[in-house]
Amino acid sequence: MTRIGIAGAGGRMGKMLINRVIDYPNLELTAAIECEDSPLVGLDPGTLGGIGELGFLVVSDIETVLDSFDVLIDFTNVESTLQNVAACRAVKKRVVVGTTGLSDYSGFLEEASSDIPIMFAPNMSIGVNICFQVLNMVAKALGDDYDIEIIESHHRGKVDAPSGTALKMGEIIADALGRDLNDCAIYGREGITGPRENKTIGFETIRAGDIVGEHTALFAGTGERIEITHRASDRANFANGALRAASWLMGKENGLYDMIDVLGLR
Repeated sequence: MTRIGIAGAGGRMGKMLINRVIDYPNLELTAAIECEDSPLVGLDPGTLGGIGELGFLVVSDIETVLDSFDVLIDFTNVESTLQNVAACRAVKKRVVVGTTGLSDYSGFLEEASSDIPIMFAPNMSIGVNICFQVLNMVAKALGDDYDIEIIESHHRGKVDAPSGTALKMGEIIADALGRDLNDCAIYGREGITGPRENKTIGFETIRAGDIVGEHTALFAGTGERIEITHRASDRANFANGALRAASWLMGKENGLYDMIDVLGLR
C-alpha cells in the first residue's frame, strides 16, 4: 500500500484527489496540507472530498506529517511547491508536482531529483499528454511552412498565463522545429503589429467563467489549417492522472519524470 499526502488539499484539485483516491485500492490517503491561514486547517480531509471522515486532520506544516506519507502530490503555488519539494528531498520522499508557473524553476526540480524521484507535469491529463506526442509528430511533418498559434482557455480564477500546458505545447513544437521558444514566442497582440513574423509561435489566453481547460494548437498554411484540440470538462481526469503517477513513481529511481514516462510513451 502506497501512502499519499496531498498538498493543497482544500483547492479544486485537492478536493478532487481526496474524492478519487478511494478508487485506487493500492493507494491510501494519510496526510493533507493547506496554507497556514486556511480555514480548512484542523478539519478532517475526508469531509472536503465528500468521502466521510478519515480520522486525521488537515495541517499547515508539512514537517509534522513527513513520516505519514510515501508520495506527496502537490497542486499548490510556486512558493509552496518549492518549499514542499525541499522538505521531501530532505527525508527522501517522492513527489508528484502538478503546480503550474514553474517554468523558471526547472533547474531547482532537476537538482532535487538527484536525491528523490519527482514526476512533474503541467497537465496530468492522459489525453493532453497524448496530444503532446501528436504535436511533436505534426510539427516535424509540417516544418516551417505553417504558422503556429496556441489558444488556451481557463476559468476566471486561474492566476498564471499562458497556462503551463500551453507553454509545454509551445516547447514541444519549437523543439521539433529546431527553435528556441524563448526567442520565437509572441504573447498576445495589440495595435498595429505589422505582418506576422515568420517562424514565430503565438499564444492567446482566455479567462472566463468556470472553463476547466481547453487548449488548441493551430497550424495554418496556405489553403488549409490543422487544429489539434483538447477540452477538459471534468477535473477528475487530472486527479486520475496524478494518482496514477503517484503509484508509478513508487517503483522508480531518483530522477525527474513526466507523464510521458508514466504512460510509457517515451
